[in-house]
Amino acid sequence: MSSLKLTKEEIISELRRCGKDPTYFLKNYGKITHPIKGLIPFKTFPFQDVLLKDFNDHRFNIILKSRQLGISTISAGYIAWMILFYRDKNILVMATKQATAANLVKKVKAIISNVPDWMQLATIKIDNRHSLELSNGSQIKAVTTSADAGRSEALSLLVIDEAAHIDNMYELWTGLGPTLATGGRCIALSSPLGTGNWFHKTYVEAESKKNEFYATKLMWDVHPERNQEWYERETKNLSPREVAQEYLCSFNASGETVIAPEFIDRIRTICRDPERKEFLDGNLYIWKDFEDTGTYLITADVARGDGKDYSVFHVLETKTMEQVAEYQGKLDLDGFTDLLIQTGNRYNGSMIVVENNNIGYSVLMKLIERGYKNLYYTPRNADALDAFTVSSNGTAGFSTSAKTRPLIIAKLEEYVRNKTLSVNSLRTIRELETFVWRNGRPEAQSGYNDDLVMSMAIGCWVRDTAIINNERNLEYSKAFLNAITKNNSSMNTTIPGMAQYERSQRLRDIQQQYSQFSWLFKG
Repeated sequence: MSSLKLTKEEIISELRRCGKDPTYFLKNYGKITHPIKGLIPFKTFPFQDVLLKDFNDHRFNIILKSRQLGISTISAGYIAWMILFYRDKNILVMATKQATAANLVKKVKAIISNVPDWMQLATIKIDNRHSLELSNGSQIKAVTTSADAGRSEALSLLVIDEAAHIDNMYELWTGLGPTLATGGRCIALSSPLGTGNWFHKTYVEAESKKNEFYATKLMWDVHPERNQEWYERETKNLSPREVAQEYLCSFNASGETVIAPEFIDRIRTICRDPERKEFLDGNLYIWKDFEDTGTYLITADVARGDGKDYSVFHVLETKTMEQVAEYQGKLDLDGFTDLLIQTGNRYNGSMIVVENNNIGYSVLMKLIERGYKNLYYTPRNADALDAFTVSSNGTAGFSTSAKTRPLIIAKLEEYVRNKTLSVNSLRTIRELETFVWRNGRPEAQSGYNDDLVMSMAIGCWVRDTAIINNERNLEYSKAFLNAITKNNSSMNTTIPGMAQYERSQRLRDIQQQYSQFSWLFKG
């Protein structure tokens, strides 16, 4: 409306109407800067109008969005409305880069500076690149994601731009949450960046009504000016992960998980509830009991004891590589040792592989003291990574080191990719979804565990490089033993008695090896 056509009463009416309805204010008096057309009226789209209503109706909003939908711009419009029509509003805009946060402040300034003169309810007192303060006491400030950002301030509104891309968001939210305790609001918006980060966790919980946030998903096609032709043109040179992140709002497909998202999605579709949940805490999941035709392997990872990690183990059927049982809990060392022995005996004295970190070695010593015979030992020869023994000729347990860690993880990825491994547990799959590359190292995202993943990786490695290789060697040994037995008369030597000695020594070695690894052929 033109001020020339408004009476004093009409101006007051317009001010009241704008003060109550941010959508009306922006549609009629808002202006934004277009990169080509310059300053233009802010004609909001229907999905933006819905967002403005959500901002007013809900204290906490979290928005999973496609790129270039104008969500930052509509957030700037809401902020401009708030600080222009209300006193003493303290607004903080946070982003990974100072320039990103400052750009939103710039949009707010443009809207306030271009309203009609009669709507200038407050004058600008402080105006710089990163902040704006009005004479009515309201202000907006742009900050980056430093550890102390906003901690000392009582906020009316916190806007977190591209929240999924903020590495330390868990720690930041711990400090920022209390600043909103007096009634402040929060708008967290982002495209996805994998699973397990603060934005993913908060959004998923919001969808399930487990927190105060109101969740909104905005796919690329909510914009009325976009169609399939536009989508194909925009995405033709992007990788599947980039498409998932920028346009499809897919958490799983957008992340840099160690295991490719499509493989995780595949095994998730075939996982199933356990047949039974046993033990005192109900955390021993059983999918299949012992079968006479099966051979089994138990791989265990012992918690450090700080309360954050779990002691876990898997029971794998080594022929099919199906996960037939799993435990994840917080037992003390004696209780976990007891459960390992019970489970090992339950599955026909199966080999137990325990990662021999400090706590793990304590469990190994308890297993030895309790007389459990079938334990994995890492060979003393560090280069003999494809060999193992069930005697004391080595170091008890599996040694995870800078050398073995990438190898066992690569083996796990290979097993999942080639459909060699059957994972039944949703607990394990959830850890795979948050097992990501961080600074070139595969590990759990902050706030998540990887005990089940690492234990499974050890199982895949031991099965493939130790058990399979030794089965092959035993077959060779059996064949060689038979050949010697049948053809001993054909062996010649120039040293009397030497052939017979070498033959008998070789027979003893083969018989000892066969006896040592005969458990592999049970069933």
